Amino acid sequence: MPGYETRQEHVAIGGHDYCLRVLADRQQFWDPDGHGERLGISSAQWALFGQLWPAGQLLARAMEDFDIGAKRILELGCGIGLASLVLQRRGADVVASDMHPLAEVFLAYNAALNGLPALHYRHLQWDEPLPELGRFDLIIASDVLYESEHAALLGGVVDRHAHPNAEVLVADPGRGNASHLNRQLAARGFGLDERRCTLDGDEVRRHRGRLLHYTRGLPGGQA
Repeated sequence: MPGYETRQEHVAIGGHDYCLRVLADRQQFWDPDGHGERLGISSAQWALFGQLWPAGQLLARAMEDFDIGAKRILELGCGIGLASLVLQRRGADVVASDMHPLAEVFLAYNAALNGLPALHYRHLQWDEPLPELGRFDLIIASDVLYESEHAALLGGVVDRHAHPNAEVLVADPGRGNASHLNRQLAARGFGLDERRCTLDGDEVRRHRGRLLHYTRGLPGGQA
């Protein structure tokens, strides 16, 4: 690819082998027109979207057997899109979203690489309303709580795009900001079911990973 190097990774989810194009390493950077900079993506952050993260794998594994029914699903910060690819393989009604200028390109390539139809993708900045995106029954994300203020931004996205009887599922690697999200969503009527999980088979860090499953107006959730 012009300006940056890529490689392929393979990961098994639910008996399926997914081949993913990712950035070669975290030092890759290519922003010739300053698009990323205008979006607030620094050179140090630029390559993060293009990595296969343990929390992303945790979310993808959760999506392999999650009850999707007829739910409309939104993935926030999809990056290379593994969780959305798992949902696409299952025939889910899923929209992948990210703010990185190259996320759509990588997502389309990875869908084709795995013999899947192109996913529905939308560029989404959490602090900018996008009314035409509509509302969803399930909103998912992984490793999105880098800073404490991200929880409030995520709460705003839920306000704008979650149905009254919605679910939110966040795969969190234990960065320490989950409590902020818990308070944000509790204030919006969500109950929490937290499950600690192994991150990518890493037994050393197995207690750090968790799935945060928030429900509102559903059994187990707060009405």
